[in-house]
Amino acid sequence: MNRTPITNLAEVEATARAAHAGQTDKAGRPYAEHLRAVAEGVRLRGGDDEQIAAAWLHDAVEDDRLSPAWLEEAALTRRTKDIVLAVTKRSGEEPEEYAARILATPGALLVKEADLAHNADPARLAVLDDATRARLTAKYARMRALLGLDAGL
Repeated sequence: MNRTPITNLAEVEATARAAHAGQTDKAGRPYAEHLRAVAEGVRLRGGDDEQIAAAWLHDAVEDDRLSPAWLEEAALTRRTKDIVLAVTKRSGEEPEEYAARILATPGALLVKEADLAHNADPARLAVLDDATRARLTAKYARMRALLGLDAGL
């Protein structure tokens, strides 16, 4: 397995920022803020460069910003690619299936944990309407439970 990083983290960050240019989150904030927060969350949780790279790219395929073919051909390690694919939710996929894939992929749980932590940040949720906030809070709590993560964020 190739574990030699070919693309450095600055290049991965630039690629992710370009891929998500113009995209905003549910609160209307630039999407790159979420990517940066997840990458930093991975770093603070002790993640390695492969996991940090995956954090920058974690939503790119799911959001159709980069294709699966692009990911496969990218100058990234196999482990980084596998983590991105593991955390990419597929259309119609049951949460249990999604969680099982994350748990079966080395390094993916830490990336998803950082993603969930930022998604469930009370300051981020506070700007949403009550119904959306309640729906997302329940969704994130269910995924944390499926992944065996503790209740604390």
